[in-house]
Amino acid sequence: MPTETISNFFRQFKRISLGLAVCTLLLGCQSDTQQMVPSFKVSEISGKVLSQDDLKGKVSIINFWATSCVTCVKEMPTMIETYKKYKTDQLEFIAVAMSYDPPMYVVNYAKTRELPFHVAMDSDGSVAKAFGKIQLTPTTLVINKSGKIIKRYVGEPDWNEFHQLLEKSLAEKV
Repeated sequence: MPTETISNFFRQFKRISLGLAVCTLLLGCQSDTQQMVPSFKVSEISGKVLSQDDLKGKVSIINFWATSCVTCVKEMPTMIETYKKYKTDQLEFIAVAMSYDPPMYVVNYAKTRELPFHVAMDSDGSVAKAFGKIQLTPTTLVINKSGKIIKRYVGEPDWNEFHQLLEKSLAEKV
C-alpha cells in the first residue's frame, strides 16, 4: 500500500474521530454503567456532610455542575421540576458544584433559585475524581437502589428518557 494512501487513511480517521468527539460533547453523551457508588464525602452549602451512606436504598441523582456552565444553568429549572415531580423518601438528589466554582456564586445561585435539593461544594475535586474524574459539566449520574450507577449523562439529558429511567428505578425492589 503506498505511503500516501496510508497517510490519507489516518487523516480521515483523525477527522472522523474528532467529529465524533465534538458531536458527543455538543449533543450530550449517555452511557450505561454498572459501577458501584464510590466512597465520598462532600459538604453541603449548609455545612452538613453527605456521603455514600446517604444514598443507600434510594434512587439517587448526582448532578455535577457549575454556575459558569451555560448548559448547567439552562437545565437547572428542569432538574428542579424533575425533583419536585419525583420527590419521595426513595429519591436522593445532590447537585455537586465543581471545585473551580466560587463558593459565594454557588450559595447565591442556590438561594436565589431556591434549589429544593442538596447543594454541595466539591472544594478539592475529590468527589469528581471518585466518580471517574468528571471534568465536563453538566454530568448527571443516576444510581439505583442497590448503589450501582446505571446511567451517566454528559450534557443535558433527554428528559423523557431520564424520567422513564427514574420511574423504572423508583418502582424496582431492592
